[in-house]
Amino acid sequence: MTRRMHLNLFIQSRGHHEASWRHPASSPLALTDIRYYQDLARRAEAGLFDSIFLADQLAMGEDGAAAGRTWLEPITVLAALSVSTTRIGLIATASTTYTEPFNLARQFASIDHMSGGRVGWNIVTSWAAAAARNYGGDGQVSHADRYARGEEFMTVVKALWDSWADDAIVDDRAKGLYARADRIRSVNHRGEHYKVAGPLNMPRGPQGRPVFVQAGSSDTGRRFAARHAEAIFTAQMEKATAQAFYADLKALVVAEGRPLDQALILPGLSPLIAPTEAEARRMAHELNDLTDPEIGRKRLSGRFGGHDFSHLPLDKPLSVEDFPDPGTVEAARSRTEVIVGLVRRETPTLRQLLAYLAGARGHYVTAGTPEQIADLMVEWFKDAAADGFNVMPPLLPSMLDVFVAEVIPILQRRGLFRTAYEGQTLRDHYGLARPASAF
Repeated sequence: MTRRMHLNLFIQSRGHHEASWRHPASSPLALTDIRYYQDLARRAEAGLFDSIFLADQLAMGEDGAAAGRTWLEPITVLAALSVSTTRIGLIATASTTYTEPFNLARQFASIDHMSGGRVGWNIVTSWAAAAARNYGGDGQVSHADRYARGEEFMTVVKALWDSWADDAIVDDRAKGLYARADRIRSVNHRGEHYKVAGPLNMPRGPQGRPVFVQAGSSDTGRRFAARHAEAIFTAQMEKATAQAFYADLKALVVAEGRPLDQALILPGLSPLIAPTEAEARRMAHELNDLTDPEIGRKRLSGRFGGHDFSHLPLDKPLSVEDFPDPGTVEAARSRTEVIVGLVRRETPTLRQLLAYLAGARGHYVTAGTPEQIADLMVEWFKDAAADGFNVMPPLLPSMLDVFVAEVIPILQRRGLFRTAYEGQTLRDHYGLARPASAF
């Protein structure tokens, strides 16, 4: 069977460039208008994307008043999208650090039923100190503690989603029997962080459980992904590091006793697309000119757990010594490793680094013609750097429309992307097995 590329649309703000919210080519709709998300999901569905994805943040950033970074809560948005789309997969972020397992299991099971089996969960362990203060804490939860809590969280939610047999519902009105009690059972979990009796007060979903998505690329994050994740979103700034990540994670998946094709790796790709390369680069400069380097400096500080970069001049080449060791950072460690790696390879100035991060926060940013973008995607796909891509348009909806109209047909002509949906569920689209019932 021919290997096919998988495409997810990552919806964020009015596009992934940090200045997208103020660009005239971005959507005029408010980021709190559900029609904005419904429209984007339908456009992606028309383009036959496997899925759409919504990130989340649990605190207002320091730059919130100067940037379009506030939007609707993602699980609520998925509920609306589940009834305004018919085939595309729907993935939302939810934190294992600040969510109760029973609540999360109910929410995602509900959306799986509502959507006919199209839900996915992006599993995150929240690192922001500001988020901790919103949930009764005084500061950052350590990297190790976040993942230890996350492992127990996974044990609980898997048990809850499996607490009903597929055939538990009888719904026999004549006999007065709704469900078979012997096909529903408690989970009775008592651990270090959680005590959950169960069962879930909802039947097993069409997919058995949501598709598990994960985006951590630190050593701990990779091992977590190898055990649990069925799709992995990753930030890679060049093909060589993407290939190394791909090989390492696939090896870890095999070591966990899982099939290679049950853990898809989708690097982030943020393409600016125009009829000519020169026009695409002009658009990139136009977007970068709308950014504020001091906002970028604050965001960089947040990435490194609040490290002070205020003393660094904007136009002096950076060195690795200008940054704390990523291994000591309790924030998003994998992203700090990507940033320090870029500095080691290219020694950019701070202004250049901030401009690159403004494009897509450390994901692969490029500008070119539709053919050039397709060529790049095919090269990564065929050279064991990706199973597909987490597409992050810098402007929405305009760059999504160009991608659907110009890039996808090239991939289809090359036999690497579907020409029609062949299944109903997100597991169908991704080629993932439905988890067997414990019953």
